[in-house]
Amino acid sequence: MTTALGQPQSTLHIATACFINSANALLVVRKRGTTMWMLPGGKLDAGETAEQALVREVGEELQVSLSPNDISFLGSFQAAAANEPDTRVSANVFRARLPDGQRFSLAAEIEATDWLSLDMPVPATVAPLLREHIIPVLQTAALK
Repeated sequence: MTTALGQPQSTLHIATACFINSANALLVVRKRGTTMWMLPGGKLDAGETAEQALVREVGEELQVSLSPNDISFLGSFQAAAANEPDTRVSANVFRARLPDGQRFSLAAEIEATDWLSLDMPVPATVAPLLREHIIPVLQTAALK
């Protein structure tokens, strides 16, 4: 893909976590200085698998220690980046379970968290990746 000026569009490779509570609501985060809600997670470091990046990022952002048994692969999706112009995200998305005895605690660049009901219309302040791909997959899975 290219930008309006004909420049190649950059792609961020990320891993994200879907934490869903008993009320069928999805944990979303907002990074400091931004307005868009997205899933916790972040960019893969060089040589890092998506699973390793997810465990690291959730630890950094929410102070939660995930293990491989706490996550399962949901899918890979691409969309426009929420906060970086002329950029796309290529995401490996996982369902995640909060380990017993742990709580979410804001850290790193995370300014706020909220629970987004999967039973309600999606607000305009939700990142494109989440709005266009992940929420529809989660809603379809819930109907099965």
